[in-house]
Amino acid sequence: MIKIILLTDFGEEYGTSLLKGVTRYSQEHGPWIFCRMPTYYRETMGWQGIFKWAKEWKADGIIGQFYTNSNLSTLMNQGISIVAQDFKERQENVPNLTGDYLGTGKLGAEYFLRKGFEHFAFYGFKDIVWSRERAQGFEERLAQDGFKVHYFEQRQVAKARELWYYKPSALSKWLKSLPKPIALMACDDNQGMHITEACRLANLRIPEEVAVLGVDNDEIICNLSDPPLSSISLDTVKGGYEAAKLLHKMIESKNEIRYDVIVEPTQIITRNSTDIYATNDDHVGLALKFIHNNIEKNLKVEDVLIQVPLSRRSLEKRFLKVTGLPVYEYIFNLRIEKFTEKLLDTDQSIFEIALDLGLNDSKNIARQFRQIKGCTPTEYRKKYVVNKQKN
Repeated sequence: MIKIILLTDFGEEYGTSLLKGVTRYSQEHGPWIFCRMPTYYRETMGWQGIFKWAKEWKADGIIGQFYTNSNLSTLMNQGISIVAQDFKERQENVPNLTGDYLGTGKLGAEYFLRKGFEHFAFYGFKDIVWSRERAQGFEERLAQDGFKVHYFEQRQVAKARELWYYKPSALSKWLKSLPKPIALMACDDNQGMHITEACRLANLRIPEEVAVLGVDNDEIICNLSDPPLSSISLDTVKGGYEAAKLLHKMIESKNEIRYDVIVEPTQIITRNSTDIYATNDDHVGLALKFIHNNIEKNLKVEDVLIQVPLSRRSLEKRFLKVTGLPVYEYIFNLRIEKFTEKLLDTDQSIFEIALDLGLNDSKNIARQFRQIKGCTPTEYRKKYVVNKQKN
């Protein structure tokens, strides 16, 4: 019987989703016995106390968050397998359960670029790897199009536990000083809610003046926010499953197998906090609104032209200037986004999803999907979905 200690934050969606993946793996390959250890044990017992308990309990492995200076490799050499969920920085000499943070930042940037924004900001922590690299990916992608990013960065995690953002502060002052309209990405949903509250204090309208995007798609936090917070969804359940799979291999091989498990971003869930198209061109704004409201129909460029008093050539020229894409390509990319969302969030067949998007030719949409994603819809679903029905 394999015995596993889980040292993570059970109070947030990210930690809960990881546990779903871990328990799914244990149900398939166990049974495993778990010791659930809240993160405050890390502060009260220290890493040496945790490992003393692990040896007394005869634990085979640990999945958890540790401080960077924890001497994990020494404990692995004593026979306890460890997968470290990155807390502030990635661990050295042990496998990490980490994320494609650069890719997440890039995804956020591309999302805002498609909405026509020209001013951008990032809010997060300078001294935490998952925030710092999300900011880096966000900035690098925007730099490709000649845009710069305004930053407001906290330097201590503890500050996030205070309620300072409910009062006039440097954050609300910074938000007032930004050029408008501005697209702001927060490093996670908790910080995104900081922004929505600070905007309320500063009398800034969301999304008209400040469009806000978080990360994690923690539905409770996102819907507590006023307005509800748009967020980047992560493949966290699969990350937990793969972490458990790696830990199992390490236990069986006596720690000889080591590699990092990467949690990848999957899609952006749009809520009210970003439901806007930032352009001074009223005709392009009208075209964008029409496209997004009707994307689940078999939409064509001719349908868009009916909505705006412009020739096709004039619309294409102005649309390209705002979005960087021709109208047809914008529709094409958005249709694939909607297709992907249904692929991950429903159990519908490829044919049923195509019908939902007003398309009769599922083979054609599958071919288009492969052009964008580099794989078939079936392969994509298999890659990112870990048997949702059982979770």
